[in-house]
Amino acid sequence: MDEQRVRDGGPPRQWGGPPWLRARWGRGSAEGDGRWPWRSTLLVTAFVLVGTNFAAHGQAGERADLDVFARLLMLAGGALLLWRQRHPVLVAFGTAACVTVYLGAGYPYGPVFLLVAIACFSAIVAGRRWAAWAAAGVLWAGHLLIGHWLYAYLPPAGDGPAGWGEEGIVAAWVLAVMAIAELARVRREQWEHARVEREKAARRRADEERLRIARELHDVLAHSISVINVQAGVGLALLDTDPEQARTALTTIKSASKEALGEVRQVLDTLRAPGEAPRAPAPGLDRLPELVDQAAGAGLTVDVTTDGPRAALPPGADLAAFRIVQEALTNVVRHSGSRHARVQLSYGDGAITLTVDDDGPATHADAGGSGNGLAGMRERAAALGGTIEAGPRADGGFRVVGRLPLTTPNREASP
Repeated sequence: MDEQRVRDGGPPRQWGGPPWLRARWGRGSAEGDGRWPWRSTLLVTAFVLVGTNFAAHGQAGERADLDVFARLLMLAGGALLLWRQRHPVLVAFGTAACVTVYLGAGYPYGPVFLLVAIACFSAIVAGRRWAAWAAAGVLWAGHLLIGHWLYAYLPPAGDGPAGWGEEGIVAAWVLAVMAIAELARVRREQWEHARVEREKAARRRADEERLRIARELHDVLAHSISVINVQAGVGLALLDTDPEQARTALTTIKSASKEALGEVRQVLDTLRAPGEAPRAPAPGLDRLPELVDQAAGAGLTVDVTTDGPRAALPPGADLAAFRIVQEALTNVVRHSGSRHARVQLSYGDGAITLTVDDDGPATHADAGGSGNGLAGMRERAAALGGTIEAGPRADGGFRVVGRLPLTTPNREASP
């Protein structure tokens, strides 16, 4: 169930204990995967038991002999390591307590300290740094107290105070283990941060691609359907009185719908085979005469003028310029009472300026359209480092002015 929640985008199921207990003795980062570290725990426990037996032979007569209680303490500390990923705080203090009791009973030194080292390492990696350092401090303070003040009251009999050099060695080992754990925690956080950034980048690229496709479909369909709608009205009005003109309107509808289907198919092909080159070149200003003919089919006369020496545009800017003019003319057809529009292309100062004017008046509340088209124009221009200005003119018409740079920015966004 937890894996299904994660796949569906939800968080893993949380520990069902009281909130105050979860906040204080919270679980580690592996709490939701349902796995237990059986093999590593068994290996560590076996190593501690066997290694301590060997260490006891070298300390015979100096420390208390290993007995059942000593082995139970080592087994208890090893068993606690099973929960080190789920309850790192409890395991860190639990293993420190087991090892402190083991030392207080006078048993031989050896790899028993490995239990606390692994528990503190897991706590730090899980983000419970305070617990790891506190548990290590408890163990070191307990060893200091036993070795210098309580040794006379604890086994083995006749034991003397521990040397301060020995305390320094213990402290050095504790600091080394904690330093390694801190380094592992930092690296793990860096890896996690890098993973999150990669996921964010992937989502951002997906959002940008969806926005690009939405713009393309809006521009293609809005223009073609506007032409079809106007011609369908003409055809219906003239079907009985002027069949030849109605036939012309139907021919225009067929041509506009065929072109729209072709462009929609090209957009959808990029979805079916991502990464492949498009089968047809993207439209640009070289197809402006076709756009003028389509507008003429919708009853709109378009005059095109060019100022300045014509310069080659980058592919993205060329497509954006075409779509901006297309959307502006579509808005004239749909929202303006004028049947005449002017398109001016001005080259100079490292940019191309597109100006589309109509004489109005508006047939709806806003001659500029519903807002999606203008928003798409602005997004296209902004992605290329350009600008779009649109608004009504003082004489009642509407003007759209777009400015696009002739050179691509360092990272040209998808058009």
